[in-house]
Amino acid sequence: MNQIIISKISELQIAIPSWALGTGGTRFGRFPGAGEPGSLEEKIADVTLLKRLNPSVSGISLHIPWDIPKDVAGIRQQLDEAGLKIESVNSNTFQDQPGQVHSYKFGSLCDTDNAVRNQAIAHNLEVVEHGKDLGAKSLTVWLADGSNFPGQQHFRRAYENTLESLKAIYDQLPNDWTLLLEYKPYEPNFYSMVIPDWGTSYSLCQQLGPRAQVLVDLGHHLPNTNIEQIVARLLLLKRLGGFHFNGSMYGDDDLTTGAIKPYQLFLIFNELADAAGDTSLPKQKIDYMIDASHNVKDPLEDLLQSLEAIQIAYAQALLVDQLALQTARENNDVALAQILMQDAFRTDVRQYVAKANELKGGSANPFLDYRQGGYRELLIKQRGSGRATGL
Repeated sequence: MNQIIISKISELQIAIPSWALGTGGTRFGRFPGAGEPGSLEEKIADVTLLKRLNPSVSGISLHIPWDIPKDVAGIRQQLDEAGLKIESVNSNTFQDQPGQVHSYKFGSLCDTDNAVRNQAIAHNLEVVEHGKDLGAKSLTVWLADGSNFPGQQHFRRAYENTLESLKAIYDQLPNDWTLLLEYKPYEPNFYSMVIPDWGTSYSLCQQLGPRAQVLVDLGHHLPNTNIEQIVARLLLLKRLGGFHFNGSMYGDDDLTTGAIKPYQLFLIFNELADAAGDTSLPKQKIDYMIDASHNVKDPLEDLLQSLEAIQIAYAQALLVDQLALQTARENNDVALAQILMQDAFRTDVRQYVAKANELKGGSANPFLDYRQGGYRELLIKQRGSGRATGL
């Protein structure tokens, strides 16, 4: 058994999103399950359980205002005792909150009204303050800003307003923080999005400064987009800040990671593994986070499946003979290049993942142990049924 691969898998660190610890929903309804967390403390307890089963769990990503801490000292103590950290704090200007003065109906950081933009800026800075209280080091920004009809929005001014607003946020970030900027081609606006693609996000980050990085959400692409090429470009440009891992059939489905396109996930990790071994590239800090919405599954089972899928894709990528692959490329040996890639992908690496988990004190089969351990039944007994999670 390849001990080097096992060691590398054991070093992989993945953050759990607080919003994925409960049942998600669609435009048509939401069907909450029993034993869901109803507080930040309970969400951290769920992530602690996930970490106990799968030690690749490094921490939790928070969404404000859903996860505003009421007892900062208590939360920090709970995190420390569990060996967890707050990986990132996410702002929310994609929906109006009770009591806010201005609506985001027509935009937030891009809005034509300066008062709306200032409100959105202030919210992001408030999110940073909550993050500082809990030891976070990054702010994740996703904007729902865009338009639904031709002529509705002035494209250049919307971009300029967004850049100006982001500068106001970036300039007040702590020096050791990173701003992670997402992109998405459509939804909730279906004619245009202010940040529709990685190029727009990259251009904004370039103008903000070195601590602004692009975040790649696997679901934030049009069908059949070559995401691994985007990853390679961002690695080359030194602007890849992180991932939101999930699975997608049509769009931003937020399904279990690896459930729909496992080969694509492997190809993405192949680019990451190749870049990690390229001495011409500087070592880049990349945040690995899950972003999922579980409408019909037990959320914790779904997250355990996603964690394993990420570990498997990484292990398979580590099996690729990069030197042989490069030789095949230079010789234009297309068939051999395909064989080298597919041989690695077709290798069953679950034994490596199991050993890596055991090496860190976790379970060889986290999903099975979760089910057989009766953890959901225990959570139901502790919390009751149908608890809301803020969604």
